Amino acid sequence: MKEQLGRAWYICRKDLRAYSLKPPLISWGLMFPAAMVLAFYLRNPTDIGQVIPGLIGITLLFGATSMEAVVITFEKRTGALERLAMAPVAPAAILLGKVASGGIFALAMGTLVSLASLPFAGPTAISLSRVLSLLVTLVLGAVAFSLLGAFVSVAVREVFDAMTLANYFRFPMLFLSGVFAPLAAMPGLLQGVAYLLPLTYVVDALRHALGGPAALPLALDWALTLAFCAALCLGAWRMLLRQLEEPR
Repeated sequence: MKEQLGRAWYICRKDLRAYSLKPPLISWGLMFPAAMVLAFYLRNPTDIGQVIPGLIGITLLFGATSMEAVVITFEKRTGALERLAMAPVAPAAILLGKVASGGIFALAMGTLVSLASLPFAGPTAISLSRVLSLLVTLVLGAVAFSLLGAFVSVAVREVFDAMTLANYFRFPMLFLSGVFAPLAAMPGLLQGVAYLLPLTYVVDALRHALGGPAALPLALDWALTLAFCAALCLGAWRMLLRQLEEPR
């Protein structure tokens, strides 16, 4: 177990060094969230505080899923993923290393956006409990979206295909998860759809941490995010095993 964890960590480090500056990751994982933040700030600088939780959430979403799309599809195309499976590295360690790299990248981007956004968050009292809530939410969101990216990316072999497939999940979440408006302001049918999306609970938990109006208790947001993590982990694991077992 200890050896496999060490191998997973080496995979994670290698991915962060090799893929962090790839053009698709820069465009979707860095530039797109930055453009969204800038667009909302220029539209109404005084109102930016209301959408800060959503902007942090989409930074986590696009950062993690883009990292997974680049890492997994590049290595599937070059055969590196299959070579890892032929080495004394368990499939679970491979998945853990890949998900860790996406989670760390997204966590770094989410932390930067959080720190840059705090001056615009309004007169919210900063306390240890709020800081801890923010950190826990960032970690849970980064893990959930990294697993989502792994689940989507394992099924294809090209970065373009992975990004396109990921957008079928990302853009509905972008507009239906309370990113730009509270869930209470949405029609009843759309609210029902929103509660099926993991970004909804991450954004709601971020509203708790930043002192904004939230729709659900914080503990419930975290519990449901963990449930999404478990489901996505199982799905990504089964998909990875299927891909590794297929004849080339």
